[in-house]
Amino acid sequence: MLARPRTGMPLLMAVTVGVGIGAGIGGTCLGLLLHFIQHWAYGYSIHKLLSAQSFLQGVTASTPERRVLALLVCGCVAGIGWWALQRFARPLISVNDALKSDDPRTPVLSTVVNATLQIVTVALGSPLGREGAPREVGASFAGWLSHRIGLTPQESRVMVACGAGAGLAAVYNVPLSGTLFTLEVLLGTFATAAAIPALLTAVIASTVAWIGLGNDAQYSVPVFELSDSLMAWSMLIGPLFGFAAYGFSRLERAARSQVPRDWRLLPSCLLAFLLIGLAAIFYPQLLGNGKGPIQLGFNDGVSVQLAATLLVLKVLAILACLRAGAGGGLLTPGMSIGAMLAIVTGSLWNHAFPAVPLSAYAIVGAAAFLAASMRMPITAIVLAVELTRVDHDYLFPVVFAVAGSSAALRICIRRYDKVHVPSAVLHKE
Repeated sequence: MLARPRTGMPLLMAVTVGVGIGAGIGGTCLGLLLHFIQHWAYGYSIHKLLSAQSFLQGVTASTPERRVLALLVCGCVAGIGWWALQRFARPLISVNDALKSDDPRTPVLSTVVNATLQIVTVALGSPLGREGAPREVGASFAGWLSHRIGLTPQESRVMVACGAGAGLAAVYNVPLSGTLFTLEVLLGTFATAAAIPALLTAVIASTVAWIGLGNDAQYSVPVFELSDSLMAWSMLIGPLFGFAAYGFSRLERAARSQVPRDWRLLPSCLLAFLLIGLAAIFYPQLLGNGKGPIQLGFNDGVSVQLAATLLVLKVLAILACLRAGAGGGLLTPGMSIGAMLAIVTGSLWNHAFPAVPLSAYAIVGAAAFLAASMRMPITAIVLAVELTRVDHDYLFPVVFAVAGSSAALRICIRRYDKVHVPSAVLHKE
């Protein structure tokens, strides 16, 4: 049987542009929905979707009763929503599973509902991440468009991966990171045939998202002075973050494997989110995907004691939600864990060596933990720069820490998982 000829370049370019625009619109809509529900649930900036007041500020200003009520609503939405999705909708297909298929499409309606549930629950206070939703929507749209146009299976797989990376780029305004996520994590190749559409779709999606979400950096950071003490800490501490990320990944997989598949989903979600809501009475920083604590950490707004407490509570909250059956990403949650762990270890380092601002440790630790937990070292380095727009010199401690954490992760996988680790380790959802 003759192989189908490749699609012409003009048509491929048209599909690439279409995927970028679609992912940008999808990311914008999901981002605006997130802000609307956050403002409504916690009663801040009601008449303005994009305001100077952050989610953490709004949550902190709300009453303890309102926090608990919002998390109870979150538990109901999560339990009923994902139970109904499992019971009545077509089975979900992850982006990674779709990319292994000859027909890399995902069910559009089920995917959109699942993405909406993720956004709604994160907006109400779920500790999971919001980045999975725009990735899934972008990939689903790319699969649908590729099928309608009639691309070959290989071309369709590239477009689906580009749609996922473009969705990530749109919602976080990180076009280079979105490109690298597509190539390093999803496709495992930097070939020109994949790199060009990956870059184009990510840039187009980010540009489209500027219209609704603006062109601001996700985090504001002070100007740091690079020091020998910070460099030494980054070189030595990297493996610790790799070991911690491996342990967290094992706990995450165990939690996901025990998700209830029947009516027990509702009481499980209600209990998990109720406990988080009760904890939020005393620690409002616990609510949401972790962006608030990260921003505090990047600006020296977190004490060592609070960082240690949030580190433990954040891990427990994430695992509880995953075990209960809630959906969401782990990008921002992973960064928050890394930032809090870095503040704790950095404060210990400051007792013996020349002091460094804790915020400087937080940026390095966030990148190191993210690189190992999601198995994307190159993407994590660029993501840390794009999200914060720190000075170029700050790449050096980030790279040293990421290299150490990634090396430690590979050692753990080879020793404890007893598998061969290829040069490009793909992220598994």
